Order: sequence, then C-alpha cells, then structure tokens
Amino acid sequence: MTATKKNKLTEGKILSSLISLALPIIFANILQSAYQLIDTFWLGRLGADAVAAVSLSFPLLFLVLSLGAGLTLAGTVLVARYKGAENQRQVDFSSSQSVFFIFLTSIVLAIISYFAAAPLMELIGAGPDIIDDSIQYFKVSSLGFVFLFLFFIFQSLMRGIGNVMLPVYIVLFTVILNAVLDPLFIYGYGFVPGYGVAGAAVASVATQAMASTIGLIILFRGKHGIKISLSSMYFNMENLKRTFNIGFPASIEQSTRALGMTFMMVIVTSFGSDIVAAYGIGARMLSFIVIPALGLGIATTSLVGQNIGALKIKRAEKAAILSAKVSFFGFTGLGLLLFLVAEPLTTFFIPEDPEVIQDGTLFIKIMSLSFGFLGLQQVMNGTFNGSGFTKASMFISIMSLWLVRFPLAYLLSYTFEMGPEGIWWSFPISNIIAAIGAFTYFKTGYWKKRVIRDRSFLTLQD
Repeated sequence: MTATKKNKLTEGKILSSLISLALPIIFANILQSAYQLIDTFWLGRLGADAVAAVSLSFPLLFLVLSLGAGLTLAGTVLVARYKGAENQRQVDFSSSQSVFFIFLTSIVLAIISYFAAAPLMELIGAGPDIIDDSIQYFKVSSLGFVFLFLFFIFQSLMRGIGNVMLPVYIVLFTVILNAVLDPLFIYGYGFVPGYGVAGAAVASVATQAMASTIGLIILFRGKHGIKISLSSMYFNMENLKRTFNIGFPASIEQSTRALGMTFMMVIVTSFGSDIVAAYGIGARMLSFIVIPALGLGIATTSLVGQNIGALKIKRAEKAAILSAKVSFFGFTGLGLLLFLVAEPLTTFFIPEDPEVIQDGTLFIKIMSLSFGFLGLQQVMNGTFNGSGFTKASMFISIMSLWLVRFPLAYLLSYTFEMGPEGIWWSFPISNIIAAIGAFTYFKTGYWKKRVIRDRSFLTLQD
C-alpha cells in the first residue's frame, strides 16, 4: 500500500512541495534559537556576569554543535535518496546506521568538551569573575551533546523523508518546557536546588533529553515513515564511509561559518565598543535573514535529494531553479524592507546613542541590499548537498568567509582606511561573489554528472 502511495516531493507541483517543506523547517529553526533568548532573559536577572559567562561559552559550543549538525546532514541526503527511490529497506537501514554513527560521535565530542572546558575558558580569556560559571555552564552543556545530536539526527531523518512537521511539534513542546525549567534550576524552588548559571544548562540538557527520547521512540516504533532497529546498528564500513564523505564537508562548512564570525569580531573590537554595539545590532538583523535562508536551503536539499533518488534529474534541476528564484527575489524584497526601516530598528535596540544608531543603520543598509544573493547561495548549497556533493558547499563557504569577507574587511577598514564602513561593505561583496560563483557552478551541470555516475546508493546492500 505504501509502495503505490504518491510521493508529493517527486510528483505534482514543485512550488507547493517547496513551501510545505520550507515553512516548518524555518519555524523549527526559529524555535530552536529561542533557547538562547530564554536563557539570556532568566540569567539577566542574576546580573551581567551571568550573561557574560554564557556569552563567552556560546561561540565554542556553537562550533562543536556545527560539527554535529553537519554530520547529521548526511542522514537527510541518504534518506531522501532512498525515499525517492522507494527503497524502504534502505531508508530504515541507513537511518539506523546514521543514529549509530551520530551516537558514537556525540559521546566522543561530549567527553572531549567536558574535560577541555577549563583550558578552553582560560584560553579565550575568561575573567576571574566569570571563569567558574563559564566552566560549569560549558561542562553541563557538554553532557547534553549526546541528547542534542540524537535529536539533530532525528530531525534530519524526518526532513529527508519529507515529514517536517513532527520535529516542529517536539521543538515547540521543549521550548515551552525550557521556559518553565530555566527559572526552576537557576533559582531553585522547594526541594529543587538552584544551580545559578549552570542551572540554565541543566534545564537545556533536560529538555534535550526529553526531545531525543521522544524522537528515538518514534524512530523505533516506525509509524512515521522510518523504522530503526538495534540489529542494524553496527560498523558497516561502506555505509559509514558514505555518511562520513557526505557529512564531514558539511561539518567543515558549518564550523567554518562559526569560526568566520568569531574572527570577524577581532577586527570589529579594534574600533571600540560603539562599533561592537553597531555590529551586534546588524548581526541580529542578519540572523533574521539567515534562519529562513537556511530553512529554504534545507528544504531544497530534501526536494532535490528525493528527486535524484527517483532518478528524476530534470525535476531536481527545476526544483533547484525555482527555489533559487523564490530565494533571490524573496530575500531581495526583505532586504529592501530592512533598508527602509534600518534606522528605527537600530533605535529600538539602542534608543539613546546617536553614534551607534548612525553606524548600525549604515551597516544594515549596506548589508541588506545583498540579501537576495545570500539566499541564492544557501539554495545552491542546498542543491549541492541534496546531490551528495557537499564538498562544493564547503568550498563556497570557505571562499566566501576566508578568501573574501575576512581579508576584505581588513583591507578596506585598514589598508584603504575606510574604518568600520569597510567591514560593513565586506558583507555584501562576499555575498554577491559567493552567490555568483555558486550559481555559475550549478549551471555547469557537474553536480548532475556526478549523480548520473553514482547510482550505487540505489543498490547499497546491508
């Protein structure tokens, strides 16, 4: 019965398939970002040091999470292919292997991160007032990597088969739960002791444990399109190699992005606290664009991956082109809107500092006109990922951040003496170059040739 059931992603209208995939993914991404906002809200009641301790830990935590999130992308790609090929046996087997691989990886990263907490906090310069809290927060958060990565892979597998709403319900439930547990573990109540800053991490780990448990129960029961089994969780070197070859470049891509933003702060901080504040406001605005752009990119990965699995290469290409058009024109429109409201937005964040308002407004205006290119790049990355060619996405991201944006920010701000404005201009220039490079590479059709050559994913045996 399931074999004759129509697959909406490989048949019917491409636009409706794209929208039905993208909107829930975008919403789930927004919900997941709420974790940090909730933590910041409650920790702010403890004082500035509490917020600083978490802020110091976040870039390093984000770096580790980027590695894990990249590896889980392989689950989306492989499962999407098998789903498109209507090979349910391999959907289940590949999913079991992905869970097994991510579980082992998460344990290794959790152990390393836990014992590296103190030297890492000292390395990045944690002051005596916050070092103890930052270490404890990082250690507790590290223990949660196992749960967080398991939910990541659950989410990725569901996206691969096109079941994007189920993870949204779970994320919504855990975010609400986190909002309740945060004050409980931070301040304590009744028999529950207050853990201070570490309490925010305890609350997050508890909700992540619940989310991953729900996800695993769903996968083991097999009533939502995927059924994993313990008997399929072993070292199948061919499958693990395939997972690593797809997932590792994606991990490098995401961690490169995290490192790039961290290194950009080195240049920004050299111009003083006002410019740091202006940059912070602009970065917040950028995140509001990046979240839906990433969501559209992930949706494109699933859509392209399933059609490649069904050997509908032309439909996969049409899906990529349609997604590129939606992304480019949609985010260009959002950019124009942000350009018009840049000053009131900046004033909302810092209402009584004219200099910061001026710099922040200029940053948003300069950056906003290239948002269409940013969206186009993410969709092209999603297309390459869906075809299993994650190395292309990795090279584009490395080029954009390390060969263009970071050097350009330094040259324009110092060598050409443009000051902070030089940093602002490095964003649109790098976005445009990366998007043009990605789209040009897409048009060469090399990604299609690789797919036509590599049919082994349809016949891989367990």
